[in-house]
Amino acid sequence: MIPRKSISRLALLTVSCCLLLTSCDVLKGFMSRDLEEEDFIIGQLYVDELVPETPVIAKPVKSAATTSNRTNPLGLDYSPNDNQQLYQAINSWLGVPYKYGGTDRSGIDCSAFVGTIYKQVYGVTLHRSANDMLRDVTLITKSQLREGDILFFTNSKGKVSHVGIYLKEQLFAHASTSNGVSVSSLENVYWTKHFYKGGRVKK
Repeated sequence: MIPRKSISRLALLTVSCCLLLTSCDVLKGFMSRDLEEEDFIIGQLYVDELVPETPVIAKPVKSAATTSNRTNPLGLDYSPNDNQQLYQAINSWLGVPYKYGGTDRSGIDCSAFVGTIYKQVYGVTLHRSANDMLRDVTLITKSQLREGDILFFTNSKGKVSHVGIYLKEQLFAHASTSNGVSVSSLENVYWTKHFYKGGRVKK
């Protein structure tokens, strides 16, 4: 027969272990939630803002596969200097909805879209986030922009939070929060105000 004192000690030890394990789980849970919230808060500094605008092109150009010698795959005025592969790739993504953190045709965000097009057209792998893409480029002014350059925009908090790909004639392709993958104009009031810099990918 086990002495009552030993049973009491064993019970006390068991309860202590349970409390310790429970407190560890609680602590882990708290730390996990805290880290998730911190990531969320930091992420909000760089998240795209909802921009009410009417895009220049919001849907795929159906005649893209058989464009005339007067237009490129997006239906824009044709120039012999147009990168047809770039315009065709963008056209194939037009209308895909915006999704923060998304990376495929069910939903994609701005940096994933730019990264996908760059990988497909130029064979270049870029950093995942808009802000980190600054490390991939040499910054240039708006007057120096040419087809394929990356455009960087800030949000109302002054953080670089949005990217697009410059085409020509002040037009650029991007994954917009309000319209999904579309073509917009740099002359739009919001984009003019929040334009940060252009970026030419380093070779």
